[in-house]
Amino acid sequence: MSARIPPVLRPEHPSARSLAQLVSEFGLEHEGSLDGIEVTGVTLSTADLHPGDLYVGVPGAHRHGAEFAGQARDGGAVALLTDRAGLELARESGLPVVIVDSPRAALGDVSAWIYRTGGEGSPLLFAVTGTNGKTSTSYLLEGILRQLGLVTGLSSTAERHIGDLTVVSRLTTPEASEMHALLARMRESEVRAVAVEVSAQALSRNRVDGLVFDVAAFTNLSHDHLDDYADMEEYFHAKLPLFQPDRAKRAVISLDSPYGQRVVDNARIPLTTITILPDVEADWTVEILDEQAAFTEFRLSGPENRTLVTRVPLIGWHMVANAALAIVMLVEAGFELGAISQALEAEHGIVAYLPGRTERVSGDRGPSVYVDFGHSPDAFLTTLAAVRRFTPGKVVMLFGADGDRDTTKRAEMARVAAAGSDILVVTDHHPRFEDPASIRATLVEAARAAYPDHEIHEVSPPEAAIRTAVSLVGEGDSILWAGPGHQDYRDIRGERTPYSARDEARAALREAGWSE
Repeated sequence: MSARIPPVLRPEHPSARSLAQLVSEFGLEHEGSLDGIEVTGVTLSTADLHPGDLYVGVPGAHRHGAEFAGQARDGGAVALLTDRAGLELARESGLPVVIVDSPRAALGDVSAWIYRTGGEGSPLLFAVTGTNGKTSTSYLLEGILRQLGLVTGLSSTAERHIGDLTVVSRLTTPEASEMHALLARMRESEVRAVAVEVSAQALSRNRVDGLVFDVAAFTNLSHDHLDDYADMEEYFHAKLPLFQPDRAKRAVISLDSPYGQRVVDNARIPLTTITILPDVEADWTVEILDEQAAFTEFRLSGPENRTLVTRVPLIGWHMVANAALAIVMLVEAGFELGAISQALEAEHGIVAYLPGRTERVSGDRGPSVYVDFGHSPDAFLTTLAAVRRFTPGKVVMLFGADGDRDTTKRAEMARVAAAGSDILVVTDHHPRFEDPASIRATLVEAARAAYPDHEIHEVSPPEAAIRTAVSLVGEGDSILWAGPGHQDYRDIRGERTPYSARDEARAALREAGWSE
């Protein structure tokens, strides 16, 4: 698997920092001599180790990271940061050890100190959290920032951007050590503003520790991630720390889901609200003016009779909501709405490419084929509705479900998929260590239970499934392939198998004689 995992982006010219100074400033215990030891980086993984690193030994589900202290020493680590249990495991390595109660909890602040992130001259930091829309909002925000003339950075589920440099992402939100290394690299590249997707898991697992965002945004909350959280209430509360003074300075809260008002009620920072729903009161409101297959035009209205009319190059009310949210985030960061409007008018709307987000991979003739990353019932609902609006013929829904992930949402995913489509094709996604046939059976059974007369095809593997879907459609029809989106692999028993839904869809169209 490691051969296909993208690299960690670090500063190209790191500056050394005294380990003794770190211990002194943080008031930490240590064992072993710190004399003359300087650190230039920090990592949790021996696979990402650079000479001069502080290696952090974190207790895991099965092994303690401090067990690998000898391997870290051989790879060039100059010291170890761990807890007391890790100290006992690492003594034979001979590395000096800095001792903390929780190495994961300490990682963010220590990484910020080593990489000198934060403080004067740092880029504007924008955070987006929510169940759906994080990636889309982040890309749209970055697109507008570029239209405003800024050098930008991005950390998303799909990609990391540093100006024009792009690498594929590992996690929605990287570990704290990777995040601070990324920001240090961005500083070297004179990035002035950064959009960051912040997942609930990132907040629960200390991945954004050591950061204070200039503006944080909430998109929505719906059924997902109940493999990580006991119930929706715990999942909701995992989001709330982002809207406290130690995490963000200001916030923009969407009231498009019922949880939005609850975020408002629990936030302890200045905030503004936004909605696209006509029967909800908010500081900012959004109205769709025109819908075409190539764009959606909308009006954003806010306090003091401020308005902006622009276009987003995407379909669906949810994408308009994401775009408007991004614009209000910029206003909260201090950008004038008039300047944003002028920049967007110059290019006839927002210029942004969202990989795998309702991405049309078909040509001008034949069926329309969309590839989307959505993998929750709510995502299926909104995206199917958007595709249906521009489909004069039938809609085919092609999807699978993640293995070893939240199983409680599978039945609802299947029900929503059947409800919004004319034909359903159930296939495999990332089976991981689960039996893919069992996953498919669960989905088919749930869809048939909800809609007994619905046309359903169970096809494995997905290479065959997309060809089946294409064989079922013609001119004026649409296929929505939900789940894989931008990803270039499938996770099968721990192996990242090279795979692209976009490439497979285009190949299926070519083989059927359609343009792509």
